[in-house]
Amino acid sequence: MSGFDHVWLNAHLATMDGPAEAPLGIVEDGAIATQGGSIAWVGKRADLPAHEAPVTDCAGAWVLPGLVDCHTHLVFGGNRAGEFEQRLEGATYEEIARAGGGIFSSVRATRAASEGALLEAALPRLQGLMAEGVTTVEIKSGYGLDLESEMKMLRVARRLGAALPVEVATSLLAAHAVPPGYEGGAGAYTDFVVREVIPAAAATGLADAVDAFCERIAFSPAQTERVFAAARAAGLPVKLHADQLSDLGGAALAARFGALSADHLEYASAEGLRAMAAAGSVAVLLPGATYFIRESKHPDVAAMRAAGLRMALSTDMNPGSSPARSLLLMLSLGCTLFRLTVAEALLGVTRHAAAALGMADRGVLRPGLRADLALFRIGRPAELCYWIGGNPCVGRVVSGRAG
Repeated sequence: MSGFDHVWLNAHLATMDGPAEAPLGIVEDGAIATQGGSIAWVGKRADLPAHEAPVTDCAGAWVLPGLVDCHTHLVFGGNRAGEFEQRLEGATYEEIARAGGGIFSSVRATRAASEGALLEAALPRLQGLMAEGVTTVEIKSGYGLDLESEMKMLRVARRLGAALPVEVATSLLAAHAVPPGYEGGAGAYTDFVVREVIPAAAATGLADAVDAFCERIAFSPAQTERVFAAARAAGLPVKLHADQLSDLGGAALAARFGALSADHLEYASAEGLRAMAAAGSVAVLLPGATYFIRESKHPDVAAMRAAGLRMALSTDMNPGSSPARSLLLMLSLGCTLFRLTVAEALLGVTRHAAAALGMADRGVLRPGLRADLALFRIGRPAELCYWIGGNPCVGRVVSGRAG
């Protein structure tokens, strides 16, 4: 008699653990058994070992690994709906920035907000993702741009993970932008990030990774290398906002440092993408930003496929360029805008999204891995990419517990 804690049966499974020709790893009329927060058994219901564990009848639902949103900025003060309205009426980004808008309006609002206010604003954003089957989410700092505010954002992210049945991974993105009027400009601010912010985030345990924005309007490759070297010295892995607006060699730079991921990649070269694949980095695609800013340049998905590069999908939830609060919508946009296949899109919010966070213990339904599940009332997995709007999620399991 098997000593399972709980059994889920009468379900169809998309394990994300299949061979290259059938990567979704479909098991119809399947079952999953858990023990101690991990998957103990998965397979056909007819093959389920004898047990005396409590049973949940999934009533024919499809079960996937818990979804992973691997790139968000969901802790921030205020919003920029007013700027959105101004742009629709003809104002340019430059005009809005000169009037005090843009990212620095988010910085001002975030600095001014209390920790409690930031937590209160972020809770419904995270709960919306959870309602769609998300069990793991990454949250970046980057709207503080001073030591106190960056740490405040990371503390809020940690509090979100403690308050809700979801795992939160944090990334320090102090190298997001240079604060306006910062004496010495980008070079001096990079010094500050390297000498003060990264060591503080590492010493307090508030950051799981370090991110940076390598772009002409942000930080040069040389400055980004300094940030990454400091992260490495602090024992933290790195991620990179890379090649979003131009090809500065961000993909190759990320590869040189063994980055968990490089994200955006609209202008990344084929050589950079091949370097990422060789380094084991994941390409995180962010179609919400492409849609919202009406970007005509798309990531070179064909080159990514040719390189054997793993691709993830994420919301990039942020107040400026991707106010996207639905990971399921990103599945649709990833397929329609970037021409991902259904399998690529679903792997992109499960197995490959987990890899983009360095989490090898989830994203796949396999014995020994974490028992994070998402249940959907659909007829086939493709419906998660097909429908525009709506939410067919009917349940989540986090570390073996329904929640």
